[in-house]
Amino acid sequence: MSILIDKNTRVVTQGITGKTGQFHTRMCKEYANGANCFVAGVNPKKPGESFEGIPIFASVKEAKRQTGVNA
Repeated sequence: MSILIDKNTRVVTQGITGKTGQFHTRMCKEYANGANCFVAGVNPKKPGESFEGIPIFASVKEAKRQTGVNA
């Protein structure tokens, strides 16, 4: 299975404040154009905060509404 990401892909990380979410978000951001793709994170206990410049929302629905995430 392939995952195709291009310049129009807008990624959300669920659980971005956890150890694994932070690790994988950092790794993906460092690869190629990944830094431009990550536009939102989700943690229901930390909405309004941010992780390395990525805003955190309470739900994927809210993140999608405000940032247009599509992956």
